[in-house]
Amino acid sequence: MTDQPVPQTFDELLDTSGLNCPLPLLKTKQVLNKLQSGQLLKVVATDAGSWRDIQVFVNNSSHELIAAEETGESYLYWIKKGA
Repeated sequence: MTDQPVPQTFDELLDTSGLNCPLPLLKTKQVLNKLQSGQLLKVVATDAGSWRDIQVFVNNSSHELIAAEETGESYLYWIKKGA
């Protein structure tokens, strides 16, 4: 993850609130597969395991985690689709 400010705009929003592991990660992968290279996906999750899972997934892919934020009971991720 980089220290860039949280993006205010994004191309797609995925709300996985209430879903438990591994569903937030699986749904994130499905949406990323539909996006064009360079597009930005914002993911909202409530599963604490997503904090680790999303970061590990992005680190092992061509995608880029632009920002990640924990706000109360929610975890927010901004992922830029890779090539």
